[in-house]
Amino acid sequence: MAIFEATHGSAPRYKGLDKVNPVAMILSGMLMLEHLGEVDASERLEAAVAKVIAEGKHVTYDLKDDRDDPTAVGTRAMGDAIVAALGR
Repeated sequence: MAIFEATHGSAPRYKGLDKVNPVAMILSGMLMLEHLGEVDASERLEAAVAKVIAEGKHVTYDLKDDRDDPTAVGTRAMGDAIVAALGR
């Protein structure tokens, strides 16, 4: 038996605001894939997350040097960037 969840909590005050970093939830899914024996998929997902963060272009405000950086993206845009990185 295994449980996979983001450890940061649900952050209800940010619900529907499209501003929260999705990485904790995505990496929980990565750990689930690994647990299920889908090692290649798990490694590809982890690499895609790392690539997006390293590029620093499509990341949420908390991953910017300045939290008021106007180039910060929302939850959906960062998730879309990670999905796009899976195809590279």
